[in-house]
Amino acid sequence: MKRLLRTGLTLLSVSLAACGNSPSGEAPVDAAYPTHPITIVVTFPPGGGTDLLARRIGASLQAQLGQPVVVENRPGASGNIGARIVAEAPPDGYTLLMVNSSFAINPGVYRQLGFSPKQDFAAVINVAFVPSVFVVPAASPLRTLDDALARALPTKPLPFASCGNGTPQHLAGEMLARAGGAVLQHVPYKGCGPALTDVTAGQVPMGIVTASSAAPLIAAGKLRALAVTSPARSPLMPTVPTVAEQGVAGYALDQWHGLLAPAATPRAVVDKLNAMVTKVVRQPEMQAALREQGFTPASSTPREFQSMINADIDRYTALTQSIGLHAD
Repeated sequence: MKRLLRTGLTLLSVSLAACGNSPSGEAPVDAAYPTHPITIVVTFPPGGGTDLLARRIGASLQAQLGQPVVVENRPGASGNIGARIVAEAPPDGYTLLMVNSSFAINPGVYRQLGFSPKQDFAAVINVAFVPSVFVVPAASPLRTLDDALARALPTKPLPFASCGNGTPQHLAGEMLARAGGAVLQHVPYKGCGPALTDVTAGQVPMGIVTASSAAPLIAAGKLRALAVTSPARSPLMPTVPTVAEQGVAGYALDQWHGLLAPAATPRAVVDKLNAMVTKVVRQPEMQAALREQGFTPASSTPREFQSMINADIDRYTALTQSIGLHAD
């Protein structure tokens, strides 16, 4: 009887090991993870700050993991299309989502997301913060934010390009209109890259884009920066004043970037990814590269990042409802 009991317990242990000892609702854990390529879905087109960050992090992660890390751009609906794809992906750690703060803004802007931002994802890590910047073409007569506000009249609203409906850049414009008494006309694009193209060409008189994506064009003299949206000046462009410095008291909107996985991804996989990305972000060369592109490097535990996302969803939902901002 004792021999049969020991045999039964051994078989049970083997069975549990084969299932990865996963908690209820989670996919089995592969101890050798990763054994094949990982895809990072970016919810915006190539060329924007989120895309640049994903590619840089992905390249370093690939070198560390010994497996290909593929960046796949799935733009549209302010990131909701890409988010929906990852929400429905197998929860095995091989499909990840690189998002920014628009992920937390969207629930208050879109009535039909097609997924639950709080329930359908597992936070992995927050990797960086970056401000947005108000830019105009180099030849523009607008030289300060005050110039832009004076131009934004009820009889002739000032158009501004953003990285998409419901993005932090869209919200930055709406916040300025509300706080600064300006009349602005929103012109949404499918990402910061396309928005920058048209602003540089003079097709739209002003743009609000991530500082990281605009920095090369500002440095090249093709764009002029009027203001940054962060509470303090950006190290990337220290001579550019903040919106608050230019008379709009209390104005601040920073943007975080991070990785998510499908909700039922095993905790062991999430923790492994968190540890590996943390190691990548803390490399001195990575820190220098991110700062050069306008990012402030960060790292967080999955729990810390999830708490920040949930708090921002609640905060931004209240804000968008108060200004009547809806994109559908």
